[in-house]
Amino acid sequence: MGSFSFASGNAAQVLRIPLHVAGSLATFLIPRSRSRWVFGCAVGIADGALALWHVASAAGEDATWLVASDAEAAAAAAAGIPTARKRSVRGFWLTARARVVVVTHGAGDVNRYATRGSFLVQLWHGIPLKRLGLDSAVTVRAPRNVPGLTRILRIAYARTQRRIRLLPAASHLVRGRLESAFGLPDERVPITGEPRVDVLSSGTASARRDAARRTIEASTGDLGSRRVVLYAPTWRDGAPDPGIPSAQDWTRLVDVLTANDAVLFVRSHPLGAGEYAPPTSTTRVRMLGADVLADVTPVLPGVDVLITDYSSLIYDSALVPVPVLCFAPDEHAYARSRGFYGRYRDVAGEDVADDWRTTSEQLDLVLRDDRERARRATRAAELSARVHAHRDGRNAERVHRAIRRALDARPPSEGAP
Repeated sequence: MGSFSFASGNAAQVLRIPLHVAGSLATFLIPRSRSRWVFGCAVGIADGALALWHVASAAGEDATWLVASDAEAAAAAAAGIPTARKRSVRGFWLTARARVVVVTHGAGDVNRYATRGSFLVQLWHGIPLKRLGLDSAVTVRAPRNVPGLTRILRIAYARTQRRIRLLPAASHLVRGRLESAFGLPDERVPITGEPRVDVLSSGTASARRDAARRTIEASTGDLGSRRVVLYAPTWRDGAPDPGIPSAQDWTRLVDVLTANDAVLFVRSHPLGAGEYAPPTSTTRVRMLGADVLADVTPVLPGVDVLITDYSSLIYDSALVPVPVLCFAPDEHAYARSRGFYGRYRDVAGEDVADDWRTTSEQLDLVLRDDRERARRATRAAELSARVHAHRDGRNAERVHRAIRRALDARPPSEGAP
């Protein structure tokens, strides 16, 4: 069972209304600095926030990373990044004083009660395939059947998203989805590319692959010459994961992995980890959740095959490109409840599997047949060409320039720091 749902999250937000009101009143009184930035990321010192941090830091921006745990603070310290606890008084003060606030998931990446009036940069965390935000009814699902509450939540959500001043898009196609999902005008969604995927276009392909495999080994143990299969199911909004293999499925899958000298890494969504445990102990299956590796994007060049359903990793891995197997056991139900941007099969192909038997057969074929592997890699590269306007490893630089241009055109009325 998933550990979080929109309904439970919205219930928590309703209870926090007094704190939001108090925070908004405080930000009316606290002047924002002309130069201070704060960064935050729900999954740690990672993702697009880290890519943009490196560029902003090199440019001399006065920035602090707001962390939620000792582990995040230690990771930041190891990278030479100054930090403060986001839920502390200092975290509130830094967020309230910051001219620029950078997040990857939402206002809770920093101190959520102090973002009003900032230049809010929402980097997001992947190209949407499933509908999100204002385009998805689940986003504003009410915790209980209270008359009118869903409408109130939708209005509040739309108002909150209008605070976003800049939301980078990977391409014109993606820009339209983001504008619709967040209710933003065209000028706030520039086509700069996503900073989070710069790591997939920087340096040589062989160097990226070597670095990725070293990172995987550092987190999970030696790989040797074994090939890497990554399984990354998406979140079901608190519902049970329909993709958990049965004992028979596990046996068949491990047989395929053994025959092809491969290792399967299971990357459950951070908000909805499933019970992925083979019935017998095996080194052919390892966990690679967010608790093991905060950011999976940098290791994609080390992946030989990706198995997923509706995850944005299908777009990220296309930059490598990684052959993809789409395993969607609840495709039609998911299309009705959540919905997709465009037609799912236009992204996944017409050979989508709906059970582990078919997925195992497809995996066996792609691991042992060079032509099948090349066919799926070509399909991934064609997908990348449709959704990524920039593939030069300089997206974070473009985002930083877009922020600076917007700030120069909108000088703050607040006092100096």
